[in-house]
Parts: sequence; C-alpha cells; structure tokens
Amino acid sequence: MYVIEIQQTGGPEVLRLVERPRPELTGPDDLLVRVYAAGVNPIDTKIRQRGPMLPAGLPAVLGCDGAGVIEAVGEGVTRFKPGDAVWFCHGGLGGPAGNYAEYRVIDQQFVQAKPRTLGMVEAAAAPLVLLTAWEALHDRARIAAGQRVLIHAGAGGVGHVAIQLARLAGARVCTTVSGPEKAALAHELGAEFCINYRDEDLVEAVMDWTEGQGVDIALDTVGPEVFRRTIPAVAHYGDLVTLLDPGPELNLKEARLRNLRLSLELMLTPMLRDLPRARLHQGWILQRCGDLIDRGELRVHVFRTFALAEAAESHRLLERGAVMGKLVLDLDPSR
Repeated sequence: MYVIEIQQTGGPEVLRLVERPRPELTGPDDLLVRVYAAGVNPIDTKIRQRGPMLPAGLPAVLGCDGAGVIEAVGEGVTRFKPGDAVWFCHGGLGGPAGNYAEYRVIDQQFVQAKPRTLGMVEAAAAPLVLLTAWEALHDRARIAAGQRVLIHAGAGGVGHVAIQLARLAGARVCTTVSGPEKAALAHELGAEFCINYRDEDLVEAVMDWTEGQGVDIALDTVGPEVFRRTIPAVAHYGDLVTLLDPGPELNLKEARLRNLRLSLELMLTPMLRDLPRARLHQGWILQRCGDLIDRGELRVHVFRTFALAEAAESHRLLERGAVMGKLVLDLDPSR
C-alpha cells in the first residue's frame, strides 16, 4: 500500500509517498479499514515541523481523521462487519498508525458508523473539528440557550462547525473573519454578526453587538495574542476557552477582575494520555453530531481535496491561511 511518511521534521517537502506492507489484524477487536479519505488538520503540520507527540516517533504517518470501509474484522469484533462505512479520529500522532495511508488497522472502540448522508470526503473532514468544537462549547463553556457567543476564525475548520453547534444550542453568534468571502460563509452557517479583524476593533465591535455587556462565551481558535485581546470582550462571569497554549507572559488581571472562567481545550488528550472513559465520551459526541448531520442540521464545508501524493501541497495551502473549512486527501480507489 502507499502512505505519506515523514522520516524527519521540516517543511512540506519531508512528506514522502512511499510503499509499505499492508497492516494486518493483530488483536481480537481490530478492524482493517480501507481508507477512502483523510482529513488534513493544523496538528498535522505542527507534528511535521516539530516531531511526533507519541513515543512511537519517526518514521511517522500523519493524519488523525479518517473515513473508509471495513475490509476485515478480528474475532472479538461485535459492532461492525466487512463492508461497513466508518469515520474516526484516531492516530497520526507518531509511528505508522496514521490516516495518510491506503489502509490502517484500528481498534473498534475508536470507530463510529459513518453518517449515512455524508460522502467519504466530508466524513473524513469532520471528526477532529466536531469533537474540538463540541468539547469547547458544551464541556468546557457549558453553553446554554440565549447566550451570546464569540467564535474566532468562523470560516476556519473548527470555527465553521462551532458556529453551527452554538446556534443549535440556542445561542446567538458573532465571529471574526478576514474578508467578505469568509463573512458570507459564516453568515450562511448561522453567524449573526461578523467582525473583520483587519479593519475593526474587536472589543468595540463586540460591545456594540452586546449593548456593552460583552459575550457570555468566547472561543479562541487562533493563539496567545487573540486570547489576550479577547479578555475585555467577555462579559463578567463569562467563559473564555482557547484551543492553544496562551503563552507564559499573560497578564490575567482583567480576566480576574471579570471573574472569567478560563478553559483549555485539546481533543487529543484521550489519545495522548490513553483515557478510555474520555474516548467513550468522544464516541458519543461523534454519534450525536452524526445524527445532526443526517437530519440536515449540521454540515462540514470542504474547501478542496488532494490526491494522496499531493499531501505536501495540502500542507502548503493550509499554512498560507487561505482555507475556508477543511482540506481532505481523497484516497478513493475508484478514482
């Protein structure tokens, strides 16, 4: 089979198309999945640049998100059978178990049935961003109907599904964007108010929208500087959730005066720390989101697809910051 492998850290050029033996079932709960599509996420580019997050190390196959069809099952598998279509977020953090590959073996506990209304490309784009947005809004911030929510980078991978999940929870949403095309997508997905962060003052715009109160919840998907600038835009006793390390030099005086609840969200923790109960919860989240997708209440926006051999180009495009929604590697053997 063909995989995209990194043997050293560096730029996109270290992503190499190589041939490797097809993996075999080794445990009773294993599934052999023919991967039809693999999502491309910022974590992939960070591991490529900085190195694996797990002891398995290099060489490594990237890709946390995948969707495909089961070709074989272990003797203990009860939830699936050959021919079933599945989606999952597992692997890609070190060693050979990633989804930039034509085949992979994965334990049945990490897999869910693919939503029936989603194609393979859309299914592969979805798991990591859905899990991240759901955990940030529901588990960290405890979102409730009637709240006002600020979601940064609303046309991005996490941002565009976070807008929809917040609206489905009954919240009103504003978001930051960099231009009219991204604003149009954010409005289409349910954002009530868009702030062009290049031309407008974030705090002033939020205060105008909230009649001077600030937002009840803010979700930072960008990083330390945005986290810092968002603090005065959050209402007293509100929630500020960030997906990234806010950095060592952070003045939290204003956050303390506002009695903000500050939360960190990393959906990779159950993989990194081997937390079975947390993995079960994430499985429930995927099932819940799958139901919303099949009812037409939630969708994933795929910006562009690439062949497996074009993985380096997908990383270059993602790192340029021009993507709306998600990028996907299309491995469909019929194409």
